[in-house]
Amino acid sequence: MKTDRPIVRIAIPAPSRRSFDYWAGKHDLAQLQRGCRVRVPFGSTSRVGVVLELTDHTDIDVAKLRPISATLDTTPTFSADLLGLLTWAADYYHHPIGEVIFAALPAWLRQGRVARKQASTVWALTATGRLATVEQLKRAPKQAIVFQRFLEATQGVTEQTLAEADKNWRNPLNALRDRGWIERTEAIAPPVAPQRDAAPTLSSDQAKAVSRLEADLNTFSVHVLEGITGSGKTEVYLRIIERVVRAGKQALLLVPEIGLTPQTLERVRQTLPFPIGQMHSGLSDGQRMETWMGARDGSVPVLVGTRSAVFAPFKDLGLIIVDEEHDLSYKQQDGFRYSARDIAVRRAQQLGVPIVLGSATPSFETLRHCSSNRYQRIELTARVAGASLPAVKVLDVRSQKLHGQLSPRLLEAITTAIGRGEQSLLFVNQRGYAPVLMCHDCAWVGECARCDSRLVWHRRDGRLRCHHCQSERPAPARCPECESDSILPIGSGTERIVEHLEERFPNAAIARIDRDSTRRRGAFENIISEIQTDRIQILVGTQMLAKGHHFPNVTLVGIVDVDGGLFGADFRAPERMAQLIVQVAGRAGRGRRSGTVYLQTHHPEHPILRRLIEHGYQHFAKAGLEEREQADLPPFTQFALLRAEAAKPEVSAEFLVEARELALSMLPSEDDVAVLGPVPAPMERRGGRFRAQLLLQAPERRPLHALLGPWLPALEGLKSARRVRWSVD
Repeated sequence: MKTDRPIVRIAIPAPSRRSFDYWAGKHDLAQLQRGCRVRVPFGSTSRVGVVLELTDHTDIDVAKLRPISATLDTTPTFSADLLGLLTWAADYYHHPIGEVIFAALPAWLRQGRVARKQASTVWALTATGRLATVEQLKRAPKQAIVFQRFLEATQGVTEQTLAEADKNWRNPLNALRDRGWIERTEAIAPPVAPQRDAAPTLSSDQAKAVSRLEADLNTFSVHVLEGITGSGKTEVYLRIIERVVRAGKQALLLVPEIGLTPQTLERVRQTLPFPIGQMHSGLSDGQRMETWMGARDGSVPVLVGTRSAVFAPFKDLGLIIVDEEHDLSYKQQDGFRYSARDIAVRRAQQLGVPIVLGSATPSFETLRHCSSNRYQRIELTARVAGASLPAVKVLDVRSQKLHGQLSPRLLEAITTAIGRGEQSLLFVNQRGYAPVLMCHDCAWVGECARCDSRLVWHRRDGRLRCHHCQSERPAPARCPECESDSILPIGSGTERIVEHLEERFPNAAIARIDRDSTRRRGAFENIISEIQTDRIQILVGTQMLAKGHHFPNVTLVGIVDVDGGLFGADFRAPERMAQLIVQVAGRAGRGRRSGTVYLQTHHPEHPILRRLIEHGYQHFAKAGLEEREQADLPPFTQFALLRAEAAKPEVSAEFLVEARELALSMLPSEDDVAVLGPVPAPMERRGGRFRAQLLLQAPERRPLHALLGPWLPALEGLKSARRVRWSVD
């Protein structure tokens, strides 16, 4: 219906897959530009929304339209290109436009606050403080930690920076002020060149990579920097970032996890004489807002962040780098299920700028794009500074007596490494003490009451925990079934292996890195610092250690159990296993001493394992892609998965059966899209709810999108949809 008054189409964070129409009312149309925020009545409440367009048409009865309550911006919060990217993402991933747009906003802006920088208090060394040393604070270790920050920062330190390092910073700061060593100042001085040694000489591979990337800095291109572990990919990133920033543009460096952000940030800060921002979920709302504004106004020329940083605003973005592009962390697993890597490629294409995808083990999807010449491949085939790749030894543990899940040969190798003053790293893909607690008399097993899973025993806390729904309860002293006291731990997690190592090597310094041991703020960074300063001799950890870390004195890496990846139900399990092995193995021998990797397995002759070890990742991936093509699996076919969950299994099944019938009725031909299922999810019961799924498969994306477009809104109208939680991936 056409009207003679302007109508404002608004995106509101709601599960509905549509925008909402309102009257402009008496508000200035200049403040209702595309990308501006407004406050509107929504049901019995009010919501913050974002203007998508002004129009004179609406499908709603004009008598039911309501006026906008207030305008919140004088200029658009979103630039045209960023709003265009978010609109594309909502269409491509078939997710409600309002939820997609608001996922890109800092919390304060989602709440309707004014978009402006927050005032930051800055502290700097006094003349007395510049003459002081950390040694004078031996009896005040907390002050020493804070004071070290001032010694490392030549431009002054903000309170936000101190909070990033340690949440208990305020009392030590006040004590340093009382000593007369620091004082409040007006502002941070302009960054100066970092005090580092001369830039390392590039290897021939690195020099060629930099040259090829520099040739494409003013146009869209996708370069896959495939470098073996320790080949110096980060130095290539830094050279290209510096070139881009000196040309007046900005750079975005994505890393897969928070754990890698401080380490990467420190490396970038030590190298580049520019303000460096960070963006990840560990920041406070104020810190995130500060970085968001700095990227938007250009005062932050380099941004390091995790997947959500792909939606950060930029004044003039000139380069995107995705480090460890294969990493599963780039895929959002709930809510708005997007791939940050794929959106980064789309954003680079939209802006006409280059993007670099770096990895020692590129994903199969990326490698297929390379083989079809959509992406350009750059290889780094040798480690820097003459370091050699580690030797790989397969340990057949069949029929062997294991000590805390460690074979005699692996324990002997650890003993030798300690004797040489070298470090050992053991990878264990299970945190806690034991994955199963069992009664030896009646075979009772601790199981989660809300999930189809076993409870993991965390011995140090005396708790049984579910690693899926996070429920927990005290570990029983006696069997709940037969009251026997013969309760046995089955299997080994990081806690149990550390316990055994402490008994075996009582004089060795041993550290554990997993989600439990690093929950306290700053704990992860502290352990990494102790490793890099050789205060730790044996390191036991989960996947948090598998990527990006540089430990020059680690010469031995032991992968305690590789068998899980050989028999996974997911068709991607072999790919994930191979990437994990290569990445973990890459922590060994990165310094002047050569390294050795030990793989413990009960299946030493498994063809997947032999292919990887004997021929390397490239050959493994090529064969894996051929198998995927023969089996009609991605990336040679397209999947969409409709998930549903409810308190009763029949409720989810009823909805998915109706969804299947609706899909088949909309298809011009079943040859276009195959509708498979419904079937129970691999873990049917999780968090007290029963889950099932329906799979759509198509040879190309076009027919799949053509079905999803009308099908998903139609699902919202089904009565059965109101009784379930459902989503599409």
